[in-house]
Amino acid sequence: MKIVIASDLHGSAYYADKVREAFEREEGELLVLLGDIYNPGPRNPISKDYAPMQVAKILNALKDRLLVIKGNCDSEVDALISEFDFSEFSQIFADGVKITLTHGHKFNKDNMPVNAGDVMCYGHFHTGFITEVDGVVVANAGSAALPKDNTAHSYLTIYDGVISLKDMDGRLIDSKKINKTR
Repeated sequence: MKIVIASDLHGSAYYADKVREAFEREEGELLVLLGDIYNPGPRNPISKDYAPMQVAKILNALKDRLLVIKGNCDSEVDALISEFDFSEFSQIFADGVKITLTHGHKFNKDNMPVNAGDVMCYGHFHTGFITEVDGVVVANAGSAALPKDNTAHSYLTIYDGVISLKDMDGRLIDSKKINKTR
């Protein structure tokens, strides 16, 4: 199964469409969004083409192939325009790999959950990277709309035992083989 993972759209219709394009280009089977879908939050600038209703339209069209994690800027009212659910946290199994999915404001590389599995993916910090912590591959999808610290607008893919960080045009930034320990 090919999984495409993005985070932190913050209401940008432009970058929601870029994520949709990346998902289609990658021929993904599951699109995971790691939170902060519609709202900018108090510390972020307004994103390019800020249009939450348009973001909802783009994502609602993908609802059958979508898993959405709730971020710290997501609220109950977001469900009113969404035809999909927001989960606080999720763990999925794909191709023998246990993947933990979270936004990152609670669990991250500095605060790992118990039994994180083989891979833990999160966003929140708007800086994409792949590293390893105590045998768990830890990846931050960065931010599709508002990257920080001179990092790229980015997303992750998980496919065939490899996790990859790519820019929004699909260029490889980093990748790592996933060690299946379970």
